[in-house]
Amino acid sequence: MASTIIHMAVANELNKKLNRDNNLILLGGIAPDLGKIATGSKIEAHFQDTNNDIPNIKRFLNKYSSKMNDDFVMGYFIHLYTDYLWFKYFIPELFNQEKELITKLDGTKVKCTENIFTLYVYNDYTNLNTRLLDEYNMDLSIFYNELPELNNIITEIPMDKLNLLINESSYIIENTKEKKEYIFDIEDIKTFISTSTNLIYAYLKEKELI
Repeated sequence: MASTIIHMAVANELNKKLNRDNNLILLGGIAPDLGKIATGSKIEAHFQDTNNDIPNIKRFLNKYSSKMNDDFVMGYFIHLYTDYLWFKYFIPELFNQEKELITKLDGTKVKCTENIFTLYVYNDYTNLNTRLLDEYNMDLSIFYNELPELNNIITEIPMDKLNLLINESSYIIENTKEKKEYIFDIEDIKTFISTSTNLIYAYLKEKELI
């Protein structure tokens, strides 16, 4: 999945168009990852039909389209759509799953397993986080302020355990250190964030969800 900071950056940029409560948008924008922390599996919280990482957007909207006026729910939707774009279009350009080949920053193709690719991804995240935080100048107050009062709408996550997600996310951010980059170029990530923002906004307009 896209990193916490990438999710926050997309939600933050999109909210410049939506003008919702930014804290709730950002909190909803990372909330689906509570599923894995609390239960060990992200499938239900991410509305996946299988273990292929791609959320089923239509299934989410079939259940929650009438609740999209809730800022937390809107943030949750933004997270799912960002992951949809990430796994459907962005990651396949870097990792050929059938041939088990990754394309590194220097253009070379290296054979590796999916598990090794995942290690490369998370190594790159630690390097990207600090740069993205500087680039997007995001408000991180959700990580140190008291949680706002939330409507208990999303049943796919244990809403009463959101503090677990906040604690883990803040730990990751605070302990980010720059490491060697393997596959992600910062400009490609910025393009992904910008493209995702525009595509999600266009989808929301088309479906009359805003």
